[in-house]
Amino acid sequence: MSIHIAAQKGDIADTILLPGDPKRAKWIAENFLENAICYNEVRGMLGYTGTFQGKKVSVQGSGMGIPSISIYAHELINEYGVKNLIRVGSAGSIQEDVKLEDIVIAMSASTDSAINKKLIPYGDFAPSADYELLHKAVESVKQKERNFKVGQVLSSDIFYSDPVDSWKKWATHNCLCVEMETAGLYSLAARFNVNALGIMTISDSLITGEALSSEARESQLKTMVEIALEASI
Repeated sequence: MSIHIAAQKGDIADTILLPGDPKRAKWIAENFLENAICYNEVRGMLGYTGTFQGKKVSVQGSGMGIPSISIYAHELINEYGVKNLIRVGSAGSIQEDVKLEDIVIAMSASTDSAINKKLIPYGDFAPSADYELLHKAVESVKQKERNFKVGQVLSSDIFYSDPVDSWKKWATHNCLCVEMETAGLYSLAARFNVNALGIMTISDSLITGEALSSEARESQLKTMVEIALEASI
């Protein structure tokens, strides 16, 4: 029984977008989905279901960090039968050629979290994206006037890093950017045999110190959401 989502069976589509911010879920529902209905307000974590190009699609706030997204993804998969989960969020660049406003599609997700070691203590599980969703997302972004990268990302448990340059060891192994959720989502998708993808917009750079304004973040997220929705149909 779900304790964090107050939806009825059938209220949630088999494809769902997962922004961390519940207000972003509301923004996506209002601007991209037709006839969107709010199915969840528990803990302020808004969830909506509507249609995109005639297909039923849901969007659900998932919070910040692997523990939070894991709670929502677990319930969506096991209680509501969701099969395709697409994270849409922001990330910080850790490569010189990954610039502000670039789109990053996560092929795989390394992590400094110990969550997978609790499940698989005798090795290092390598969480990766669903190929079909990734392929569709790449084909979608190719049609748009946006720079993009496909590759490995870092899902970190630490937002305010100490020491401040600890991300550099990940950059030397070609991680493109750092965020906080994708590895957890990919691991759960693998465990329960469903499909997952992470799409991020670069909102700041750990190399240059640049960052998008709040207004710019909202406007630049539009392309990322379009890519996710087009990958879902």
